[in-house]
Amino acid sequence: MPANTAIYWLRNDLRFHDNETLVRALQGHTRVLLVYPLDLRQFEQLPGQEFRKTGVHRAVFLLRALQDLRRRAHDKGTDIAIIPTSAPATALKKVFDQIEAAAIYTQAEITSEETDDEKKVAAALAQDARTGGKAKLISVWGKSLYHPEELSFALNEAPEPFREFRRAVEKLPIRDVHGEPAGIESPPYYYPPTPTLADLGFTEAGNPAYPGGESAGLERLNYYLAGSHLVQRYRSTRNKSLGADYSSKFSPYLALGCLSPREIYRQITDYHLNHKKSAGNGILFEMRWRDFFLYLGVKHGNRIFRPGGFKDKAHDWTEDHDLFERWTQGRTGLPFVDAHLRELRQTGFMSNRGRVNCASFLTRDYKIDWRWGAAWFESCLIDYEVCANWLNWHTQALDIYYTSAPWQGLKYDKKGEYVKTWLPELKELPAPLVHAPWKMDAEGMLNDLDFDLDRDYYRPGIENTKWDWAWNRLKTGDSSSPRRKKKAAAAVKKKT
Repeated sequence: MPANTAIYWLRNDLRFHDNETLVRALQGHTRVLLVYPLDLRQFEQLPGQEFRKTGVHRAVFLLRALQDLRRRAHDKGTDIAIIPTSAPATALKKVFDQIEAAAIYTQAEITSEETDDEKKVAAALAQDARTGGKAKLISVWGKSLYHPEELSFALNEAPEPFREFRRAVEKLPIRDVHGEPAGIESPPYYYPPTPTLADLGFTEAGNPAYPGGESAGLERLNYYLAGSHLVQRYRSTRNKSLGADYSSKFSPYLALGCLSPREIYRQITDYHLNHKKSAGNGILFEMRWRDFFLYLGVKHGNRIFRPGGFKDKAHDWTEDHDLFERWTQGRTGLPFVDAHLRELRQTGFMSNRGRVNCASFLTRDYKIDWRWGAAWFESCLIDYEVCANWLNWHTQALDIYYTSAPWQGLKYDKKGEYVKTWLPELKELPAPLVHAPWKMDAEGMLNDLDFDLDRDYYRPGIENTKWDWAWNRLKTGDSSSPRRKKKAAAAVKKKT
């Protein structure tokens, strides 16, 4: 048995920088074959729905990330073996036998679809006659900012809620990044071409909002920090929705592992030192949220997919396919919701503010099972990460307050620029009233415009009295926060 040969099983870790799994494989073996089983199950239509588990924008983003990784691998004297398969464990065992490998390395994953494959691979190696069952699947943790070995709590006992988790981790050390290998020696192997969209059964083109791959991720990190200093404006821009610069856009690259969270931390720390600025703390705050969801995924397992969440909360979800289709198509009649959903359909991305509002509308207004919405986001989002997506939906549907789309439109898109970008049929409507065209129609405000609500757009088809309050604010243009006003009034009263 040539103990000098190993397989590195790539999954959501498509990078060479700060890749501890790869480092461990290269330290233990002279030759390492990089293998990416392209799981065809991820592109199948979901049961009971009319869309795929992975939609076209996500598919394009992934294929571009793989192409980029192959280019980078060529510079290191190797390549990536991309193997389309519906049985990753079987495909890996076949390659394992072909090259007479001694071990398989992979980044540890969290949720059941991924861990089930790990169990199958480990079981196949344990029964391998050539190695006498001595070959091992070696999984290495590499998804989070904070490593499990540094935590003050057990891996499956993450503190809740987030504020307790944050207190437990924010002063913990962050491990140093691992250096990128200059070269990789691999055993002889045939490297098939990267599959195309057509190979995956797509007939339409994909147009993800951002380019895929490690190279693009590192370029975005450099641009957002030293290249533009946008990091200094993160807190003031993170709730916007229009353009490429309102937030970091690191999430697509974190999702596929094209960017290491520790590399982001390292560069933000260096930025602090080089520019004497404390910018970036808001990004680190959000990365702790990301870790919180990862560790909640470990803690609660498949309970995060239950209709009542991991707390089994009471629920009465509907299964209205017609309303759900209106929502996915961006035809709800609520412009702030529709604009974000159309951006998602066309680009595979939407802002955090959009995600909150779209989730709130689907679950609180339409009262549709939140898991349908989470599945739609899984299909569409190029930054889909299982724990972050499902637990964010879980939170919005089961834990926190309702968000009123007309009010949110006034607060975050007062001039209507975002809405009119994605809903050009509303371009003639004045802002901020554009966020409630059915109210404009009811009060005769559309009579002098070449716009017919039923011809050119949609009516909500449902009612919510909270929209009436927002409408009064839209007419005055007052976007000040009632909570802040209440707090300010209370403070004045306390002083007097």
